[in-house]
Parts: sequence; structure tokens; C-alpha cells
Amino acid sequence: MWHSHSTVSPVVEAWTTYRTGNAGQWTPRDLLAAKGTTKVSVVIPARDEQATIGAIVATIRRDLVEQVPLVDEILVVDSRSTDATAAVARRAGARVVSQDRMTSGLPRMEGKGDALWAGLAASSGDVVAFVDGDLHEFSSHFVTGLLGPLLTDPGVEFVKGFYHRPLNGPVSVETDGGGRVTELCARPLLNLFFPELSGFVQPLAGEYAGRRSTLERIPFVSGYGVEIGMLIDLVDLVGLDALAQVDLGERKHRHQGTEALGRMSAQIMTTAWSRMHRRGLATEALPPSSLLTQFRRGGQDALPNLDRQIAVTDIVVTERPPLASLDLSVAA
Repeated sequence: MWHSHSTVSPVVEAWTTYRTGNAGQWTPRDLLAAKGTTKVSVVIPARDEQATIGAIVATIRRDLVEQVPLVDEILVVDSRSTDATAAVARRAGARVVSQDRMTSGLPRMEGKGDALWAGLAASSGDVVAFVDGDLHEFSSHFVTGLLGPLLTDPGVEFVKGFYHRPLNGPVSVETDGGGRVTELCARPLLNLFFPELSGFVQPLAGEYAGRRSTLERIPFVSGYGVEIGMLIDLVDLVGLDALAQVDLGERKHRHQGTEALGRMSAQIMTTAWSRMHRRGLATEALPPSSLLTQFRRGGQDALPNLDRQIAVTDIVVTERPPLASLDLSVAA
């Protein structure tokens, strides 16, 4: 048996013990009793998710609106879909808003973070749960698990989900093969520079929930840095003890190729860099470059002697300011 000579910090160990829950702890009826007058919104950002969005919305509607009236609003943010995502979501019973309509009059931004920000702006719940739109075999315990700590403990401001993520290979399934960007990029970054967050099992998880009053006080990074930026900003704003995590079981969704994961990692590093600068850990506000050079094998444009195409991506990260700092009556 391999053992480390080091130990996790006592603060992180105590937090992990005290602030980690399991979705099975709360039934919808338990939470309905605990909720009182609190209004609950579920926000689902979706781009070209016509294959999965209907089942997700229908499941939440059946289990948490019709059977037990726990969720007051199901909101799908259509993030420039070119397929029938919006129509499918509406048919399944969601209210659908357009990302671009919610942000009209503001600078155009790309990426999921902007859709999340638009969803927070368009929703009305005191507690807002965010769920990804590409999940297969979705179960409503994803939502109840995230809501559990927020509706039963006034000391909790934000809840992060975690789960097993099987990676389906051509021959076999690697049980925890998903989450490659977490293990190769986000976890090392957090452990080295933001060690108080090292107890989060899945810092990049797309399922999380928070109190509107807190979520409206943090910026939303436009691209793939949104989750890591949110965690760092929240721990700085409300402290580690106000954050919790819940085991949601198994999560099945599509996986991306290595090149795409490289671009995601670069955006995560850029986002972390700006927070390191805020904490005095980096001298400059921005990294020396925002360009990522990658190499693809062969192809018509391959460079002589290299048998590779060069692909350069600008991974610059933009942010929507905290909602509380804006007057959105114009945009809405």
C-alpha cells in the first residue's frame, strides 16, 4: 500500500468531513418542508443539446414540480443553438430565454459562463441551481442533492456537485476516466496556489447551486474558466465554511478530444492567473500571452519537414461583472 508522508491541512480535512454530503440524504419532500417561502430556480445553459435537453427538463418537471412542488422555475438559456434545443425545451415545460437577448446592449461574449450569467439575470429564485444540458440518464436527485445543504443550513451559500465520470473508450469504459482537465490542470493549480480549495473533489463540475444574494456579487468568466473562477471568487467573498459539496453519484455526458481539453486548460490557467494577481501571487494582471499554439498531424496545410499543421487559438478570458453592480432593466 502506498502512503504519502504528507498530510492534508487540518482546515481542509475538517471542511471535507463537515461540508461534504450525499444526494441520498434529502428527499424532495424533506426539502419541500425545509424550503418555506424560499423560491427555487433551476437554470440549464444549452447549446445544440436537442438530444438531451428534453429529458432533463421533463424529469425535473415531473419529479420536482408536479409530484413535489419544490422547484418554482425551470429556465433554459439557449446559447446560440443551431438546432431545435429551444423548441424541445419549451415542449418539455421549460421557460426558454436567449443568451443574446438577455445580454443585449452589453459586449458580446463567447462561452458557457456568459450563458450562466444570462440565466442568473433572467431567473427569479432566491436559490439558483445550475445543471448542464448535455447529461444522459439524468435523475432529479442531481437537483435535490445541490439544494439540500442550501435549504437545510442557513450557513451554506454555495454547493458544488461531484460524481463518478465514466470515460467510454472504443474497447472499454474507464470508470473515472472523465475529468482529465481537473486532474491535469485544475487540481494542481488549486493545490499549489489556492490550497484551501484542495478539498473539492470536482472543482470544474458543471452542477452547482447558490443563494442569489451571493451569486450576484461575483463576476462570471465567459469561457471554460467560469467554474474555477467562481470557486476562487466565492472563497474570497464568503469563506470556505460557507461552501459545501455533495456526491451526486454517476454522471454521463459527452467527452471532448485532447486538443479541445488543451484549450479549456489554457482558459482555466488564465482565469486562475488573474485571481493569483489579485492575491499578490502574480506580478502582472494578465499572462505574458493569450495565444495557444497547437499542432495537428498532416493535412493539406501541413508545414514542410514538420508534417504538422499549426493551430493558434486566442484563449483570452473576458468576464461579466457581478450582476449586483449593473442596472439590467435596459437589457431585460
